Amino acid sequence: MSKKVCKTCKIMIEGDECPICKKNQFSTNFQGKVSVLDPERSEIAKVMGFKAKGEYAIKVR
Repeated sequence: MSKKVCKTCKIMIEGDECPICKKNQFSTNFQGKVSVLDPERSEIAKVMGFKAKGEYAIKVR
């Protein structure tokens, strides 16, 4: 099963509901990805607004 990206919070998931925003609007068309291991200490996560650990897409279409 391929990963989908939530259009709202840009996290990559495999299920049917986003664990962060609880929405079900996804896209498989994205560009680039960032892995956030520690969102509290990550400068990139702070700048991009990622609050949870996981893989995120940089641009979602």
